[in-house]
Amino acid sequence: MSITISKNTLATLNFEVSWRSDLAKHRDIQRAENVNFWRDIFPETVAKSIQGSEAGDRFPFSFLPGELTPPFESKKKFMVNNRQFERREINSHRIEPYRGRFYPKGLLRGVAGVFKQNLEPFRCGGVTPSEITVDFNHPLADKAVDLQVKVEKVMAKKGDRGGRLTDWIEMLIDGPGMQGRYNGSATDFFSGHPFVRLNEQDDALFYQEPRLVAHIDGQAQEIIGSVYGDLLEPGMRVLDLMSSWRSHVPDTLALHSMVGLGMNGEEMAANPRLTETVIHDVNRQPRLPFEDQSFDAVICTVSVEYMTRPFEVFADVSRVLKPGGYFINTFSNRWFPPKAVRVWTELTEYERMGLVLEYYLKSGAYRNLETVSARGWPRPETDRYYPEMLAADPVYAVWGQRAAAS
Repeated sequence: MSITISKNTLATLNFEVSWRSDLAKHRDIQRAENVNFWRDIFPETVAKSIQGSEAGDRFPFSFLPGELTPPFESKKKFMVNNRQFERREINSHRIEPYRGRFYPKGLLRGVAGVFKQNLEPFRCGGVTPSEITVDFNHPLADKAVDLQVKVEKVMAKKGDRGGRLTDWIEMLIDGPGMQGRYNGSATDFFSGHPFVRLNEQDDALFYQEPRLVAHIDGQAQEIIGSVYGDLLEPGMRVLDLMSSWRSHVPDTLALHSMVGLGMNGEEMAANPRLTETVIHDVNRQPRLPFEDQSFDAVICTVSVEYMTRPFEVFADVSRVLKPGGYFINTFSNRWFPPKAVRVWTELTEYERMGLVLEYYLKSGAYRNLETVSARGWPRPETDRYYPEMLAADPVYAVWGQRAAAS
C-alpha cells in the first residue's frame, strides 16, 4: 500500500514556477527534500490540495500578480541621490549602478531600514547624473505565475522533536524574476568594459594543458543531460561549442554526429560522444569554420561565461544552424575566475540568465526564447565536496531557435 501525504509523513517535492516576460518563457524549479507537513509553511490552497496525495501526483495552481509573491507597492519604488549609492571597489574596479541591474541594499546610504550588511537585492530602475531610481519590489510582483507541485517521494517519519521550519515558497521565489527586463527596457549589462578578464593571457596558452576534471557535480550533470535530452532528437547533427571531455548529452540519444569545437585536443579526444573535433578559439575568431546551416542544434555547456565576443559568436551560431535549430546554453555558479568576463562575476545567478538572453536578442536571429533554473537537489555522496556542500550545483539554461531565413 502506498504512503500518502499527511502530518505524519515527510516528502520530496518539486516546485516549479512558470511565468512569461515580454520576450521569453521562464521556468524555475526548486527541489524540496524532507518536507514536513506538520511544521513547514505553504500557501493554504497548496497545503490542502496535496494532503492525501502520493508519489507521482502533480498539482497545478495559478496565481494573480501579488498572490504568490509580495504584492507590488508603489512606495517601494523611489528616487535617491546618486551619491547615496556606495561605489565600492572590487577587483580593481568600482561598482557602478546600471539600469535594470540588481545590487545589495547595503550599498545604499541614508535609506530608512537599510543597514550596511544588507545583502537583499534591489533593482536599479534608472540612472541620471543626479538621481537613481530604486525599486524594492519583488521582480515578479506584477506578474501572473503558474505553480506546479510534483510529489516525488513520500516517507513515514519517526516523530517531531523540534527542528527547522521552512517556507518553501519563499525559497522558490528567491531569485526568479531577476532574469527579466525591467519595464520592457533592455538591461544595461554592457557599460563599463564588461568583457575584460583578470587574465588576458592568450587563451591558447591558458588552455594548452588538459583539465580532465568535472566542473559541476554529477547531479547537475544529470540535470543538464535532461535539458539536452528534452530538446535534441535522434539523428541530429550537433555542434558542441567550446567543447571539452564531456558533453552531458544522454548516452541513450542516438545522434547522427556531434562535432566538438574547443581549445584542447586532448580533452576532446577523451570525449566518447564526439565524432569529430576542431580546435578553434571563438574569442580570437568568432566566425565558426563550418558551412551555413551545417547543424540541427548547437550546445554550449558551462562555457558561455568565457566569451569575450558573445554578440559575434551568437550571430554566427545562427548562421551554421538550420532554421528552427536550437542553440542551448547551460551553466552553473562555478567557473575559472581568471577567464570569466567581468560582467559575469558582477551579476547574481538569475541575472546571468538575463545576460545570456540579451546575447540572443542582440543578434536578432532567434525566436522562442526560454530559460530554466533548477536548484535544491542533493549533492551525490560520491562527490569530492560532499559533505561540506550538501546541495548540488544549481543549473541554469537558456535557449532559442534560429528564426526562419527571411
